[in-house]
Amino acid sequence: MAVVVWGRLLWRARGLVACSPTGPAAASVLWSAFQSQRSQSTSLQTGYVPKTSLSAPPWTEVKLPDPTEEAEQHAEVVQKINNLIAAGQYGRLFAIVHFASRQWKVTSEDLILIQNFVDAECGDRIRLEKVLLVGSDDFTLIGKPLLGLDLVRIEATIIEKTDSSPKIWMKFWRRHRYRRQKILVHPQTLLRINSIEIAPNLS
Repeated sequence: MAVVVWGRLLWRARGLVACSPTGPAAASVLWSAFQSQRSQSTSLQTGYVPKTSLSAPPWTEVKLPDPTEEAEQHAEVVQKINNLIAAGQYGRLFAIVHFASRQWKVTSEDLILIQNFVDAECGDRIRLEKVLLVGSDDFTLIGKPLLGLDLVRIEATIIEKTDSSPKIWMKFWRRHRYRRQKILVHPQTLLRINSIEIAPNLS
């Protein structure tokens, strides 16, 4: 379409030179104006770059903090947490632990029912070692992905080991004399969280 329009303008401008009543002077002025306008339009088209995800990213520019300032802020935060732990003013602790292929949010004196078998006897104390997070009202420690064993200690006691209520699984295919039935029973273990302890000093 642009080629056709430019062709028509060029034909009209050339026709003005031959049939203009005022002479070739006015036609030459029109022809020079046409050439300048064409050069400006081509220069704008070649220099214009549309704003896309390739020319400019859609997100804002991220400015990373200064490493020295970040280290100072980290040391200040660690010092505040150490002061709270030393004074014992952190309140009640909670934690997220990974146990029996699931994640549990627990605090002290909680009861959790696990749909799995635990290789320990009733009354035994066990330690939950896979701790993903521990926190209180004022701070939260997040592991990457787990917290160190010397940082958090969570102990639990096995209260009861039993089986779940029976569930009937049945598959039936009518008009084919096909019928299968099973009774599913899963082992269950009841745990009580005794304590959640945190190290007296963070490194």
